[in-house]
Amino acid sequence: MAGTMGQRLAELIEKYEVPGAALAYLHNGELHEFAAGVLNVDTGVEATPDSLFQIGSVSKVWTATLLMQQVERGRLTLDTPVAELLPGFRVADAEVTKTVTVRHLLSHTSGIDGDLFLDTGRGDDCVEKYVEACADLAQNHPLGATQSYCNSGFVIAGRILEVLEGKTWDAVLRENICEPLGLTHTWTLPEDVLRFRAAHGHVENGKAAPVWGLMRSCGPAGLICARPRDVVAFGRAHLEGGLLDDPRAMWEPQVDIPNPHTLGRQWGIGWILDEWSGHRVISHGGNTIGQHAMLWAVPDTGTVVCVTTNGGHSGALTHAVATELFAELDGLAVPPVLGPPETPVQVDVEHYAGVYERVGARMTASVHDGALRMRVEATGALAALQEPFDLDLVAVDDVTFVGRREGDPDWVSGVFYQLDDGSPYFHLGVRATPKIA
Repeated sequence: MAGTMGQRLAELIEKYEVPGAALAYLHNGELHEFAAGVLNVDTGVEATPDSLFQIGSVSKVWTATLLMQQVERGRLTLDTPVAELLPGFRVADAEVTKTVTVRHLLSHTSGIDGDLFLDTGRGDDCVEKYVEACADLAQNHPLGATQSYCNSGFVIAGRILEVLEGKTWDAVLRENICEPLGLTHTWTLPEDVLRFRAAHGHVENGKAAPVWGLMRSCGPAGLICARPRDVVAFGRAHLEGGLLDDPRAMWEPQVDIPNPHTLGRQWGIGWILDEWSGHRVISHGGNTIGQHAMLWAVPDTGTVVCVTTNGGHSGALTHAVATELFAELDGLAVPPVLGPPETPVQVDVEHYAGVYERVGARMTASVHDGALRMRVEATGALAALQEPFDLDLVAVDDVTFVGRREGDPDWVSGVFYQLDDGSPYFHLGVRATPKIA
């Protein structure tokens, strides 16, 4: 596999219309690296194994690791209320302000509206200013009632690190992960990244994205740029030691994911948890403006894989790479992407029709000829970067549906469900969205 993977990566980026990609994997103690394509279609600069890609939300596992280091040093516990660590911390719900814990933040169970993308400047106080702005954030769901992906929660977590250490999140990251592991190609700020070959994202129709990256305030939730081998070294440290006395504590299931068909079945502390062919798998993915990354690690076999991409049908590409690679290396069957059932399922969908909304997204479900259509619109700061789109939903069972954007090779899945109090929700893209009308 190692000998042919470079050629195979080149074939896959062509198939999935991805401008460029890089791959590194650790197997039986040996590191393998590959790259294919270009970093920017406008410049034609070649992708290399040393190129830096934005790993997006894979950064969340790094932030979670830094907080677990603080737990091991006895400076807090997972169940310490955030308000005890951040004097003056507030969200819109007064009770949540007092009771939300570090565990809630790191397992995406806080219910705090998660997609606040707010530019608070380039200064070292940008994360502090962001957390001050969270005072207006309402609850997406009651505290601890379900799982919903929460970028805001991880920026708040990053601010806890800044207060404990008296340094920026970027500096805490460098001193406690990058330097101990010898990661020379892992950076957070554009002025550092541009010293290396750096990937640029590509959006609709394969065009270079109009902006390179997200605002600095979102650092703890997703601003790490790295070459794949550095990300693999980080994953290896979670299997073999080097960052935490007990990395397994981060693999303990914290909450079931209502839609288990997207990234995994459960969330741990930072990590997404799943099982392939009877083997535990820990992983995380990341998306920024036209860039995508995936990190997987299999504790039983010691295999760690990272794939980075800069546009196109990137999720389909990373899934294809994982499917081929893990079958070859470890004999593991990666679960296929959920699609329509062979035999159509008849479901009464009328009661699912309505408007579902949270900060950053509005989804409108309507019935057409007995089938559901979901209109998905981005709102807020990132609305200009994503055109509204429709998903014609196909029932898999009474609550699970799949849809596919025009031109996309892969289906996406969503699950309709209710909280314990009966409140209706739709779970799509690892986010819970309440029905409001």
